Amino acid sequence: MEIGIDSFASAMYGSKTLSSVEAMEQLLDRIVRADQAGLAIYGIGEHHKKEFLDSAPAVILAAAAARTEKIRLTSAVTVLSTSDPVRVYQNFATLDLISKGRAEVVVGRGSAIEAYPLFGYDLNTYNELFEEKLDLFLKIRDQETVSWSGKYRPALKNQSVYPRAIQEKLPVWLGVGGTPESFARAGALGLPLMVAVIGGETAHFRPLVDLYREVGKKAGFAPEQLKVGLHSPGYVAATNEQAIADYYPGYAELWTKAGKERGWPAVTRAGFDALIAPKGVLVVGGPEQVAAKLLRHSEALGGVDRFTFQMDNAGLTHEQLLASIEIIGKEVIPRVNQH
Repeated sequence: MEIGIDSFASAMYGSKTLSSVEAMEQLLDRIVRADQAGLAIYGIGEHHKKEFLDSAPAVILAAAAARTEKIRLTSAVTVLSTSDPVRVYQNFATLDLISKGRAEVVVGRGSAIEAYPLFGYDLNTYNELFEEKLDLFLKIRDQETVSWSGKYRPALKNQSVYPRAIQEKLPVWLGVGGTPESFARAGALGLPLMVAVIGGETAHFRPLVDLYREVGKKAGFAPEQLKVGLHSPGYVAATNEQAIADYYPGYAELWTKAGKERGWPAVTRAGFDALIAPKGVLVVGGPEQVAAKLLRHSEALGGVDRFTFQMDNAGLTHEQLLASIEIIGKEVIPRVNQH
């Protein structure tokens, strides 16, 4: 199992001691530390809100590419519905050049919707936009010269797109939430699947992952092509008790605030304890407990090829995050790889 981190580049506004410049520099320092610690992947999300600095993830990843050597660098996710597939490919092909073949893309429709009015798109075409733009993006990924026509973007006629990625096929994962259509789409296209699970129990997603694999098999793709990734909130400290003490206050504040915006109930300690229980989605604890939970999640989903922690938006300090990265590299990854 590949293990890494996804970040939304928290701007940390409201802090009296940390500017956006400092927050960005610290994020890049954490990516460097993850590279040094042996993590496999670092992803940057895409949001267009004051509290995050990730509106241009490819730029952040390019800065990280110049300072790292081995870690793979990806979006998490690119909101393809509100982006031009030509520019997305160019951005990540350029990242592939800078990183010498370490770029990846996770594309999705976006669970946050602020990009739609910002770029002038109609939310009523949420699914149609994505299907059309994904079709174009994959054609550009696979062919240097493209002829294509659609409803939401001007047609291309024998148009070549440059630069080209170093990797023969730039890795493209499909980021999904909980709709069967999204899982089936990934299977039909033979794309690796990145499942975002932020609440409840991971095992509840097994029928959808099985659907993905069934559709992919019927479409003629080999099992090794149908990779499954899992993205969940989490944090690792030296002990279970320390991890909870560090993580819970910021997590409760963040998700209670998000709940007011989206109609979710406020976070309670009882609810949190259920989520960090053996079958709950939150991967929070000491290295032994976290490694055991990752293996349990993998078994529940019939095998997980990649896991990414989302851990830098729960009020944790830079120092806590750096320490957690070290523990993941030195203690969690070896435990998981033993199995």
